Amino acid sequence: MSSATTGRFGTLFRWLGLTLVVLLALQLLAVLAVNGWAEESFRQLLSTTLVTQSPMAFVGMLLMLIGQRLDEPVPGRTPLRWFVCVVSGLLALALLITIPVTISGDRAVSDQANQALLAQRGQLEMAKAQLQNPQVIEQVVAQGEQAGQIPATATEDQKKQAAQAFMNRQLGQAEAQLKQAENRRDLAANQRRIGGTGTAVVLLVAFTLLALVAVL
Repeated sequence: MSSATTGRFGTLFRWLGLTLVVLLALQLLAVLAVNGWAEESFRQLLSTTLVTQSPMAFVGMLLMLIGQRLDEPVPGRTPLRWFVCVVSGLLALALLITIPVTISGDRAVSDQANQALLAQRGQLEMAKAQLQNPQVIEQVVAQGEQAGQIPATATEDQKKQAAQAFMNRQLGQAEAQLKQAENRRDLAANQRRIGGTGTAVVLLVAFTLLALVAVL
């Protein structure tokens, strides 16, 4: 490969890398323009934006270093390398601050989900207790007769059995919905824990190493 071709690739890599870094800056500015530090939702949005968009900047600065190396095979602390070092260090610091914010938000969301599920389970237990309440069974029988679901000519035992069967079906559906809600809660918690906090830790290490590589 000729030196001219190498130079063109080096320039292309540097510009591509700078473009990716600028895109991250624009994404962060779009969130920071709201200036809602006092709100938990704002901090969570900023943390999410930083964690999800930082890999783009990491690739961008890596391309910049590759482009610099193509142009100057001999290692040296050039302005571009110092730029990569400073930006990587700032992003690593931002991610370090983001980790406790992400954990705090994860705990708050988990507490809300647990409270909602606890209330739903309490309602389900109350509904199960109603199976033994004669007044509730009579009400269900009356409603079933009005809706034509229970024949008026049926015996009292048949009417009660039909009412209990209907209530059991309703309870089965409620239990299935509760189980689905618990699965969604667990899935969302794993996504926040692994995809949020875990990713932030990995990116923190990656940007720290990139900052060191840039000047070593």
